[in-house]
Amino acid sequence: MLNGSRLYNTIVNKEHHKFRHKVDWDLANEYSKAGLSPIERMSDRFNRLTDEETPVILPDEKIVFMRTVANLPDIFTDEEWNNIKSKHYIHELGFMSNLSPNYYDTIKVGLLEKRKSADKYGKCAIDNIIKLSDRYLEEAKKQGRDDLIEILSRVPRYSARNFREALQFFRILHYALWLEGNYHNTVGRFDKYMYEYLRADIEAGVYTKDTALELLEDFFLSFNKDSDIYIGVQQGDNGQSMMLGGMDENGNEVFNLLSELCLKASCNNKLIDPKINLRVCKNTPAERYTEATKLTKAGLGFPQYSNDDIVIPALESIGYEHNDAVNYTVAACWEFIIPNVGADVANIAALSYPKAVDTAFHNNLIECETFDQFFDAVKNEIKKEADRIHKSINNLWFVPSPFMNVLMDCDIYDGGKYNNFGIHGTGIATAADSIAAIKKYVYDEKIIDKQAYIKAVDENYKNNPELLHKLRYESPKLGNNDDYVDSIATALLDAFADSLEGKTNCRGGSYRAGTGSAMYYLWHANEIGASPDGRLTHEPFGTNFSVSLFANVKGPVSVIASMTKQHFNRAINGGPLTLEFHQSLFSDEDGIVKVGALVKNFIDRGGHQLQLNTVNLQMMKDAQIHPENHKQLVVRIWGWSAYFVELDKEYQDHVMARQAYTV
Repeated sequence: MLNGSRLYNTIVNKEHHKFRHKVDWDLANEYSKAGLSPIERMSDRFNRLTDEETPVILPDEKIVFMRTVANLPDIFTDEEWNNIKSKHYIHELGFMSNLSPNYYDTIKVGLLEKRKSADKYGKCAIDNIIKLSDRYLEEAKKQGRDDLIEILSRVPRYSARNFREALQFFRILHYALWLEGNYHNTVGRFDKYMYEYLRADIEAGVYTKDTALELLEDFFLSFNKDSDIYIGVQQGDNGQSMMLGGMDENGNEVFNLLSELCLKASCNNKLIDPKINLRVCKNTPAERYTEATKLTKAGLGFPQYSNDDIVIPALESIGYEHNDAVNYTVAACWEFIIPNVGADVANIAALSYPKAVDTAFHNNLIECETFDQFFDAVKNEIKKEADRIHKSINNLWFVPSPFMNVLMDCDIYDGGKYNNFGIHGTGIATAADSIAAIKKYVYDEKIIDKQAYIKAVDENYKNNPELLHKLRYESPKLGNNDDYVDSIATALLDAFADSLEGKTNCRGGSYRAGTGSAMYYLWHANEIGASPDGRLTHEPFGTNFSVSLFANVKGPVSVIASMTKQHFNRAINGGPLTLEFHQSLFSDEDGIVKVGALVKNFIDRGGHQLQLNTVNLQMMKDAQIHPENHKQLVVRIWGWSAYFVELDKEYQDHVMARQAYTV
């Protein structure tokens, strides 16, 4: 196996970084003085970067191409960016991201064939990629690498003929997207479009399962060569998400030998990329959950599960055609996107449930005589925030990406077949628990005075420790299969969906409510003070669709029961129920089978998305003190995994604060 080999150690120990250099090009001012258009700038920069790249082929490396230019110079001056932003809504960095391009067709026909239908900038990008590939070919000849000479004499000019050529072709395409300046470049339904190459080679006797696995491990290693220079909130947040399994357009199961080998390759490599996602449904056999749980045991934070029984009909209900909906994959984290033709911006904004509660709590609680009146005030705040988000996003613009356009089945410059916007919904447990406490103690039992309640919250409970204890540890909490609070969470999610219903975005698409949080579980928590559920000022929300960090819950079975009651068909942007399990649970086969059964229970109950973590609190505490001893400790942050010691402390602390379940 690759793990522990010379090549593996070179990448893990970052020895390959010695081949990197940065360029000191003032392209922005040069382009500005020349009056170049945005697409001309992108095309010229890509040309220069491919020329600047140094072909590097490491000993024993089967899948080549490695970034040696460690920075991408800006193409706009600050003044130009300010001018662009004055006229357009710019999402994140302004470059295309979170798309799932059509790798399959390009690998199947070759870049020269794709060149025939490309625009002049696409043709230029293809020529530059081929030119760089030829330089890799020359390096292979210098090293006497006959295997690579044969491959690079073929791809990417022409179609891949076998599994290794297809993997190498993918690596070149994926590498080129990052080098162009796109980010969060996803992998898509890898086992669906790559299996035919593996199957043919297996049948021809070119590979056994073991030798195919070894090649796949080398391919997986290639995702980790450059990922530290990819764009993200933190190292690891790079969007290299791979989808396995699920139905095809004809209702047939996609899961195959390649799917199985991908799970094993990820488990063997124990690296944070690619992120593995698994599509399942009520007909998925129990043994598949067991096999997938063996990957969970590795502590990488994947696979993440998506439920076809919920996702496909929900996507169809909001306008996705069947053949597209059934082909869904995920964006960088969990958001559902459509390969090849989709240009959805699945993470364009986020709505804070606790902020809606906080506003209604301070502005409306005193005057609301009934609980229904108060809850209506909360829903009204949700609607107002949705309206604000809708009105704030106008004339969306992205920097044109010529090579991404080559790989899409649509003209991506102005959008795609689908142009919907996804909105995260954060802190649902904090909001639901807060509303439940208000309902119980203010309206039902009438034991807390409204004014006193507001005062206690505003003082961060420092003068009322008894109330704080009651709210934190004795009040109804989401996660205990208690309809008193679960129904409130359902109503909140419905109110979010209602607030977006009928709205058309600036690209003619609709809005999708979601159950994810991304980094907003920290950001939104800092926008308000303490909460009526006993959450203190500066305490973060739970990540994604999960219970409160301090909630006293019965266990994972009750959490799943609580978090599968909601109407996910109305909030289908994505965002998983996230559960942490103590590492000791996976010490024997019985524990692995139990966790697999728990996942199946979640799917059978109608949950839409699930993500499991394996954690060891003592190890994380030691890693904060002695990071040099835990360089390969991996944890799941939200929709991505990272090396614990490379995270900012606020992210480390949040992971450590999450509950570790047993079953």
